[in-house]
Amino acid sequence: METTKKIASSSINKLPQLALLFWIMKIAATTLGETGSDLITVPGSEDNYLTPFLFFIGIFVVFLVIQLFVKAYVPPVYWIVILSTSLAGTAFSDYMDRSLGLGYMKGAGLLVSLLVVIFIVWYFIEPNLNVKQIATKRVEVLYWIAILVSNTLGTAAGDFLSHKQEGIGKLAGGGSFMEEGLGLTIAQGAMLTGGLIVLILLAFWFTKINRVVLFWLAFILTRPFGATFGDFLIKPHDKGGLGLHHGTQIASGILLALLIICILIEYAKPKKWLNRSDPAAA
Repeated sequence: METTKKIASSSINKLPQLALLFWIMKIAATTLGETGSDLITVPGSEDNYLTPFLFFIGIFVVFLVIQLFVKAYVPPVYWIVILSTSLAGTAFSDYMDRSLGLGYMKGAGLLVSLLVVIFIVWYFIEPNLNVKQIATKRVEVLYWIAILVSNTLGTAAGDFLSHKQEGIGKLAGGGSFMEEGLGLTIAQGAMLTGGLIVLILLAFWFTKINRVVLFWLAFILTRPFGATFGDFLIKPHDKGGLGLHHGTQIASGILLALLIICILIEYAKPKKWLNRSDPAAA
């Protein structure tokens, strides 16, 4: 009973309700992370991916500190932190896979291993990965680190899905990197990850699989879906995208507007949901 009170009084009200609106905002933020990073990053020099990463990780740290010290769920703060993890994750994944030459397969494998380590550490500190039962600042920091790593992994996984099976990728500045992909088109990658999310949703409705496991699987998969869907919106025809004129700017603007509208809806919602059960709490 004492633990329950501690949880309820600490960070349970610092997270949004894990309902439909949350997942719409999560997909919008992760997709914007892909298009927004591409909007700022211009392929070329060895440092071209590192500089945006340092900029975005700076924003992440600033708003994470604010998020850690607020006493309630503040939608703009929470979603700026989420968005900054997507932007930083995209830039760092590209820097690691391309500028450092690890390639998509090795980059994704390294990030999967790191994410597993984070979950293991989290479980040993507090044997519960339920995001609605985060009772300490230490676990809250692990929650955000897990999100940052999972969003970085999502970019690497999305690139792995939608690039040719093997070959040498060329950077505009003359560098090169190993391409080791699954050989799918960008649209096929988006359909595959979207299909997996639908399967998780069906598992939530029709099975008794642990809800916390399903939450984290869906949460992680929204990032490669956002990465591939974002690429589909902004890439030219010869790379499997829609080939829209100024597609990066248009897609980024629409996604940002959608996220802002959803945040306004969050403010308009009654606060009764704080007393309701959540899928991840089961």
